Amino acid sequence: MRKGREISDDLVVSLFVNPTQFGPNEDYETYPRDTDRDLALAEEIGVDAVFMPTAVEMYPEGFQTYVDQADLPKHLCGLSRPGHFRGVLTVVAKLFNILRPHIAVFGEKDYQQLAIIRQMARDLNFNIDIRSIPTIREADGLAMSSRNTRLAPEQRKTALSLYQSLQAAGKIFQKGERRADRLISEVTDMIKKFPEASIDYVKISDAQTLEDVSIIDRPVLISLAVKFGDIRLIDHIMLDPGS
Repeated sequence: MRKGREISDDLVVSLFVNPTQFGPNEDYETYPRDTDRDLALAEEIGVDAVFMPTAVEMYPEGFQTYVDQADLPKHLCGLSRPGHFRGVLTVVAKLFNILRPHIAVFGEKDYQQLAIIRQMARDLNFNIDIRSIPTIREADGLAMSSRNTRLAPEQRKTALSLYQSLQAAGKIFQKGERRADRLISEVTDMIKKFPEASIDYVKISDAQTLEDVSIIDRPVLISLAVKFGDIRLIDHIMLDPGS
C-alpha cells in the first residue's frame, strides 16, 4: 500500500481471501482475517478505495471459467499445492478486469506467484505495469505473513531458522560454493535441528524458469516451504554469481 501510494494518483486495494487457491485440506477457514485492522491501515496510508467482495460475488452459482498456466506452476509450491496457482491466476485476472489498474504492486516474498502473474499479464495482453517490492521482514528477520499470527510462541522462535538457514547458505555461496546440493544441505540440516519443523521443500531454481539447477552459473532463487503443524511458511533469497 505504501509503495502504491508513492507511485499512483488513485490507489485501490483489494481485500479478499480467495477460496479457489486453497486445497481441500488447507487452511482457508482458519486463515487469519482482521478486516478492521486492514481497513485502519488502509485509511492511515491514504488508500482511496478498498474493494472487498464476498466469495459469492466473485464466484457466483454456475461459475466455471478458470485461468491456468503451463510451466511455472509445475515447480516449488505448485508441486505440493495442486490447483493453487489456478486459483491465484483466476482471481487476479478477475481483479484486473474489475478494477482496471494501470499499475499493480505485489510483494516478492511469494516469488513464484509474482513470476506467474507477470507471465499471465504478458500472455493475456493485460496493459498493466506489474511492480514488485522486496520481502518485508520482522525486526528479527522472519518474513511477514498473515500466518505468522497463528504461530505458538515456541513455533515463532523456531520459524527464525528459515531465514537464518537461507542466510547461512548465502554466506557459503559468497565464499565461492556453486554446488546447489551443498547449499540445500546447509539449509535442511539447520532446519532439521527443530523436530517441530516439517520441510516441504528446499530448492535452488533458475530465476526465470523456476527449474532446478545443480550448478549455480546464473541468477537463482533459493527457496523453501516449511510447516509448523498446519501452518505453512515460505521464504527465499536470490543468489547471483555475477554480482
